[in-house]
Amino acid sequence: MSLMPVDQALEIISQSFSRLETESIALAQALGRTAAEDHHAKLTQPPFDASAMDGYAVRAADVAKCPVDLTVIGEAPAGQSFDGTVQPGTCIRIFTGGPVPKGADTVIMQENTDRLDESTVRIMTGTEQGRNVRPAGNDFTEGQMLIAAGTALTSRHIGMMAAANIAVVTVTRRPRIALLSTGDELVTIGDPVGPNQIISSNTLLLSSLIVENGGEAIDLGIARDTVASLEQKIALLKATDKVDLLITIGGASVGDHDLVQKVLGDHGLTVIFWKIAMRPGKPMIFGDFNALPMIGLPGNPASAYVCAVNFMLPALHIMLGRPTPGAPKSIALLAHDLPDNGSRQNYMRAHYQNLADGSRIVTATPRQDSAKLSTLAQSNCLLIRPPHAPKAAAGEPVDILLLLP
Repeated sequence: MSLMPVDQALEIISQSFSRLETESIALAQALGRTAAEDHHAKLTQPPFDASAMDGYAVRAADVAKCPVDLTVIGEAPAGQSFDGTVQPGTCIRIFTGGPVPKGADTVIMQENTDRLDESTVRIMTGTEQGRNVRPAGNDFTEGQMLIAAGTALTSRHIGMMAAANIAVVTVTRRPRIALLSTGDELVTIGDPVGPNQIISSNTLLLSSLIVENGGEAIDLGIARDTVASLEQKIALLKATDKVDLLITIGGASVGDHDLVQKVLGDHGLTVIFWKIAMRPGKPMIFGDFNALPMIGLPGNPASAYVCAVNFMLPALHIMLGRPTPGAPKSIALLAHDLPDNGSRQNYMRAHYQNLADGSRIVTATPRQDSAKLSTLAQSNCLLIRPPHAPKAAAGEPVDILLLLP
């Protein structure tokens, strides 16, 4: 079987997913969720011309020449208003957020004044009309679209929506992704580790990637390298509600103990493709397991992660309805020379830095062993080397995939 190009594999996977159904939730529960529709302001903010600071609301014409003494005829703290009109030669004491009264068009900050007595203030320094006044609707107006469908909601979005009185948010249901690790050598974190065993780190690595991208991870545990153990996990999967994607980890290659294709095949798996022209991650599987999409990842941590970033993340984002699925791509300048590349697209663990001129410079980690988690943890991007790419010199531009911090 020939190796499938990365772009072709991604196209096949992308066409296999669509946005999930929506649900309405309280705004307080919406952090990290994905908006399923456009959301519009339910009020105007600020709803009136408001003072931007503590001081005095005046007529700009009265402070064109300073110093000048004005008569204080009232005040407007936040939450209250002055119902009268500021006439020539008068002003009111105003506080941050307070409504600017009729007749006034400017606020003089209190540091530029001298209160002579209860009814008189001396304006020491004037300013232009409109200074220190936040006009009504300066932030947003009623009916204005604030959040576009497909937006992953952050704390900043939540604060703005709260100010706009959007109490209920329509979001896409979280994709439920089941994770099944395989291998006799694996031990659950916290359990005793035998002389020939390792911790099953991939499950937490991938479940964290799923959660930080808006999905829900379901841990099916570890299947041993036996038919019976895999069949027990298949039964557990079938008993689990609303699974949208099955991810297996390990057992995807051609070794005597790599049973994933065989056992799942006996229970309904149709393999759509197997083996991709990429490094690391060549033995990845994509298939249909009884109408449930399945991605079979390699067992080495870096291989599993690189495949997950390139194929699982786009699928997850498509299910959420995000407009640009997958890890964002950028361009960076090489910090060092690179040799020519082979026939497989290479995803090198790397670290980029932002330069003062707005460009980026990227350094590949010195060791690209697909089992090394330390270099993966130190990386913030994947440096992409296309198939048969020639030698590249320091300073040449290359494509990178940005990873979440």
